[in-house]
Amino acid sequence: MGQFYSNENFDYQVVMLLRAFGYDVLTSQEAGRANQRISDQEVLEFATSQNRAVLTFNRKDFFKLHQLMPDHAGIIACTYDTDYERIAKRIHEVIQKKNEELRGELIRIYRPNT
Repeated sequence: MGQFYSNENFDYQVVMLLRAFGYDVLTSQEAGRANQRISDQEVLEFATSQNRAVLTFNRKDFFKLHQLMPDHAGIIACTYDTDYERIAKRIHEVIQKKNEELRGELIRIYRPNT
């Protein structure tokens, strides 16, 4: 099952739901890296050093980083959605379909039109 690192802006409720699916999710708070103004590049470098895909709502910046630093452990960039269960389920569904390592992958999770 996947290993993730949640960016500081990623909602903890989604983290808890992903853990319920069996994913290993390390938060920036748990890693002692919260409230330090750590750049997105450093977030990606840290996650990669831990062999964890980044979970983030900061889509545009991480889309750019994906182009600049393609040898990362994965990026899962989500459109913000207050339906946390829906976000977690969509991430889980995409990961299950991939059935492979996320290294170098950029996965986009969109909020469905309602």
